[in-house]
Amino acid sequence: MADNNLQTTKQTEVTDPSIHVIEAPRYSCSLAGVYGTVLGLYDAVPILHSGAGCGVGQLFGLLYGGGQNAGGDFGGTATPCSCLVEEHVIFGGENKLRSLVDSSIDLLNAELFVVISGCVPSLIGDDVDAVVGEFKDKAPVLHINAPGFKANSYEGYELFFEGLADQLLTEKPVQKGRVNILGVVPYQHIFWKGELKAIKDLLATIGIDANIIFTEYDTLEKLNDIPAAEYNVVVSPWNGHRAAKKLEDKFGTPFISFPGVPVGPKQTSEFLREVSKALNTYSDKVENVIAKEERRTYRILEYPGDAIILVRPHSYFAVAADSSTAVSLTKFLTNEIGYLPDIIQITDNPPEEFREAIIREITENLETGYSPDIIFEVDSHKIRENFKDRPFLFLFGSSLEGPIAMSEFGALSVTVAFPSYNRMVLVDNYVGYDGGARLVEHVVTTFAGPL
Repeated sequence: MADNNLQTTKQTEVTDPSIHVIEAPRYSCSLAGVYGTVLGLYDAVPILHSGAGCGVGQLFGLLYGGGQNAGGDFGGTATPCSCLVEEHVIFGGENKLRSLVDSSIDLLNAELFVVISGCVPSLIGDDVDAVVGEFKDKAPVLHINAPGFKANSYEGYELFFEGLADQLLTEKPVQKGRVNILGVVPYQHIFWKGELKAIKDLLATIGIDANIIFTEYDTLEKLNDIPAAEYNVVVSPWNGHRAAKKLEDKFGTPFISFPGVPVGPKQTSEFLREVSKALNTYSDKVENVIAKEERRTYRILEYPGDAIILVRPHSYFAVAADSSTAVSLTKFLTNEIGYLPDIIQITDNPPEEFREAIIREITENLETGYSPDIIFEVDSHKIRENFKDRPFLFLFGSSLEGPIAMSEFGALSVTVAFPSYNRMVLVDNYVGYDGGARLVEHVVTTFAGPL
């Protein structure tokens, strides 16, 4: 009797991953860029002068999208915010900001406070500089004007360093053999934490002291030491260039730039040679370090040889990533693994003046007769359409491409770029000699299995 009263509910399981894909941005606004940059500094407090949604939105967008990372002690819901509403649009938000900065300094144990102005105060004309100036004797406080309509989050990184140079930094005696590392944007470059430490460790092997600024304690000391560097080293085809030029103009610090972080033996050896030559420290010691590391790494890369040569030899691959990641990974996969670049989609919207150089860096530095299609595109739908009917077997992109890589393109995927909702990234990275081997691990893992 009871069985007759049971009602069976038919559930339809959706197995097509393509209908789960939601359009999401590849970056955020300039406020988000400054916000993420400040959160990349230990014991630095971002104070948002904006609507409440500007901060909470970046928790789910920038922070979680940057490798499923939280914002630390002062990020996410712990970020001080003036929470501007309609009243402040009419009467101004200076008084509320003044109270917020005062209480933040009193309550939060931090080395640096950075007020970040969003769209509303920029439109209504709040004199934020004057308010911040009232607290200069109480704590180190900066103001970065970063309305969302002004630029994107990659450029927000530049705004932070420009404001830092104007408001905090002063001349310092130059320390020989010391460099600053610029061009790795916290959260936007999902491997930022591991990349910066790997670069610091690499340069230390040839006697160069790298100030990576982020992810290290004594933040205020690291920031104040920026003008003491002998050189600024930029590891991006465009990010960090504005910051480096600002520091050159104000403190006379020259800079050397690379098209991306060094991935694998060839790029890493070139990186070490060029930096040491710029600092006039190139010697047999540098070549000995390079020879030792190349010998060790190429021996390691023999182990996945069967998987690469017998299972997926000379495979076509596609990339959808920021310009730095796209350049470095494309060169490594082509020149060291023997894969063939099919289509490279650059997703960080670099300024027009840098685009031709990015194209040349890819096309003129590949050890293959095959030249990939290179497209600058930020629209996820168009990126998806551009990938259709292509021969690639591997797709290096974001979590937007991951769910549809096999079903729509017949490709195996590795998440290497923002947003990265399907991969937590803490210290993982592809920088250096070991970084190239680590990338091979992740590639082979996508197809390895029982015979």
